[in-house]
Amino acid sequence: MPLHHCSLLNRLARARVLAIAVALACAAAAPDAVAQDPVAPPAFVRQALPEVTLWGQGQLRFLGLRIYDARLWARHGFEAADFGAHALALELTYHRSFTGASIAQRSIEEIERQGELAPAQAQLWLKALAALLPDVQPGDRLTGLYQPGQGMRLWRGQQALGAIDEAELARRFVGIWLSPRTSEPGLRSALLARKPGAGP
Repeated sequence: MPLHHCSLLNRLARARVLAIAVALACAAAAPDAVAQDPVAPPAFVRQALPEVTLWGQGQLRFLGLRIYDARLWARHGFEAADFGAHALALELTYHRSFTGASIAQRSIEEIERQGELAPAQAQLWLKALAALLPDVQPGDRLTGLYQPGQGMRLWRGQQALGAIDEAELARRFVGIWLSPRTSEPGLRSALLARKPGAGP
């Protein structure tokens, strides 16, 4: 066999061994299948809401720009018409930077779409949201865990940020995405894409 053919075969063999080694190293770095699953809920969601499943996902765009991706997790029996009566988790993965104050202000504007809100109450809720919501950068993931009648806890990635202890504020906050009065009905439909009565 000509020398240049042997050299080529040796290089291909070394490349194949290297590729296998990299694949094995990546597999070893991932402790379990859940960590590799792009649609698996965070561990704290699975712990709080056993048997939770991905209900739907979508993306918010404005003038063609990606703002964030959204995912909704809920358990079997979830009903969109009565979303406030069900425990659920809502995740937003941002593609753009926003201050916590601007997110809080926009949230209050969206909350007011759902029904009358006294100015004094709006200010109290704005203050509560501004104290909880962080500044975000592209790639940041915020996850809200909603419990009916109790409130909502918020995480950035795996970091717990705090909670909304007022049940009605928490319900209306989730309603920004799930209420029929949302300003983004297309995104709502995507989040509620799973058919009622479907199994887990």
